[in-house]
Amino acid sequence: MFPNSPNLGRPPFSPALLSQQQFINAHNFRNAILSGTILTGEVTPRPSLVWPFHNACPTYSPGLPNNHGRKRRSDERSSPYEVKRQRFQSPPSQPSGSSVPFLIDRRYSVPSPGISSLLPLTDYPQNTLQAARDKLSQQILDLFYNCQQQSIDLEKKDLCRTQIQREIQRIFPQTRLYLVGSSLNGFGTRYSDADLCLVLKEEPMNQRTEACHILSLVQQLFYRLSYIDRPQLIRAKVPIVKFRDKVSGVEFDLNVNNVVGIRNTFLLRSYAYTESRVRPLVLVVKKWARYHGINDASRGTLSSYSLVLMVLHYLQTLPEPVIPSLQKEHPECFEPTMQLQFVHRRGNNISPYLSLNSSNLGDLLMGFLRYYATEFDWSNSIISIREAKVIPKTNEMEWKNKYICVEEPFDRTNTARAVHEKCKFDMIKEEFVQSWRKLKDKRDLFSILPAAAATECRGR
Repeated sequence: MFPNSPNLGRPPFSPALLSQQQFINAHNFRNAILSGTILTGEVTPRPSLVWPFHNACPTYSPGLPNNHGRKRRSDERSSPYEVKRQRFQSPPSQPSGSSVPFLIDRRYSVPSPGISSLLPLTDYPQNTLQAARDKLSQQILDLFYNCQQQSIDLEKKDLCRTQIQREIQRIFPQTRLYLVGSSLNGFGTRYSDADLCLVLKEEPMNQRTEACHILSLVQQLFYRLSYIDRPQLIRAKVPIVKFRDKVSGVEFDLNVNNVVGIRNTFLLRSYAYTESRVRPLVLVVKKWARYHGINDASRGTLSSYSLVLMVLHYLQTLPEPVIPSLQKEHPECFEPTMQLQFVHRRGNNISPYLSLNSSNLGDLLMGFLRYYATEFDWSNSIISIREAKVIPKTNEMEWKNKYICVEEPFDRTNTARAVHEKCKFDMIKEEFVQSWRKLKDKRDLFSILPAAAATECRGR
């Protein structure tokens, strides 16, 4: 997931430009893969769990095995990935109790030691949570401990990413495969799906034509891999290949050259660890939204990414902010044109934010629901964490006649464009109103999120 430290001084990644024939001609690709002439060389050992690999052109034993119509030989089953087919055992979750310290368990909340030194720092004394002194805050804390992604969950995802990158590099040698989204940004849950971004070149790519062609080749390759189940090409604005890893059971979405997802992954990770209350609050909001059916962009409601931005915006705009705008305070760390190999490193320079806001998690959750239920002006406002404030809506195509406007902090598009039906918009607003009223009256998380739904940890 992170660059190998010996390679940090290497020149910027500059992939060789592949010809249009190499990108587009699926027929030639299929002939090549069946004849086993894609790439020759020696097998390289599996590197440690690092992100991404800048020695991005490993070599392989001659050709690809042709498995059509026969079982694999025993020597074909010995890939490093298939050795890992033991059952994964997860560490025990934090037990609930009447008084549990509000302290992140560092053993499980950060990736393995080989990665953790390159992540934003999390061990400052200021970055610990106060003890939960009320029922609602304790419930949020219990949910967070039970459902937060743990290091073994991340390792399973990265193990699959490592093997898939090797397979794809047989077709496109100068490529890197990045783990992005909630798996890496600090807001993932146990058993959450994972997002992958395949980078062929650090330049814009036509997603409707070139990216779809590349993904169709990747899909053909995935059909031949025994540990991948149900590869499906989804032709959306950003097309993806959906598939399931049979070994870990993790569902993946793979896109091509959607590099803004790499940048916002590390921006969100910096927010996740800059103030200790951010992660528990985001997790409970995502669980609440999913339970109420307003967290599914494919069905015309809010994506998890939009929900995270909405939470961050609320925390930025309180009379006494819980978090600042990191892009305004540390512009050098989040330059939109920064080369991808440096993106993960800049966030290490950001220290935890010392907020004067002492609100507990229960009050923050109630305030979040109240803000969007009664205070936020949906008709005229754009949510912007880049500016840490509301931006007036303009008549630009991106914002005009849109029900919900949430600014993507790098490319400044609308992350909530999936909400394009008034009935879905009205449903989202109504859930905020009803949940705020219930929570205000009872101050009980289970009044808006039943215990069974709160402890069920699937979803993004």
